[in-house]
Amino acid sequence: MSENFVLRSTPTSPFGRKVRIAIDALGLNNRITVTPADPLDENDTLRQQNPLGKMPCLVTQDGSTIYDSGIIIEFLQDVAGTDRLLWLRGPERYRMLTQARLADGIMDASILVVYETRFRPDLPHSPRWLEHQRGKIRRGLAAFEAAPPNPAKTDVVSIGLSCALGYLDWRKQIDWRSTYPALVDWLKKFSEHEPAFERTRAKDT
Repeated sequence: MSENFVLRSTPTSPFGRKVRIAIDALGLNNRITVTPADPLDENDTLRQQNPLGKMPCLVTQDGSTIYDSGIIIEFLQDVAGTDRLLWLRGPERYRMLTQARLADGIMDASILVVYETRFRPDLPHSPRWLEHQRGKIRRGLAAFEAAPPNPAKTDVVSIGLSCALGYLDWRKQIDWRSTYPALVDWLKKFSEHEPAFERTRAKDT
């Protein structure tokens, strides 16, 4: 009997979206239930499932947990019995992992820009801190602009980059579309290739 899983996440989490695209691409939708999580709620069981209180977090039938998004995707690839999203060995695996972490870093910096406002609503915002994070975003995007992944291939790199760009479209931490035309074209082509990108879009974005 196949094991089923629970994914703790929200529709607007870019890292959660990464996992949801992977779930769709791997054909595992019927084995995973998405249950909302609130990282700011002290009573949410997310803090017991992941001591860091961060999502996404995958819960197995025996109650054990797997986090973060990259490790969840590797685990789900094993569950699906494929290497479609990430090569299992060799130099290409480490190139893909490095590029996937670059996309994650863009998302991390993008989230920190949002948090500067969300968690300091009544305090002056730090221009230096905001520019530090936006610099990371711009440098990461410039690297992908120079060498974008194949838009006709769904893997850990393209999934991560698409979610990073989707999050920037939603929260508008920078005006990336006017500066990185190759990535604008790339995202259009990738979203046409991979229907899970649109299927995982939050309804209010």
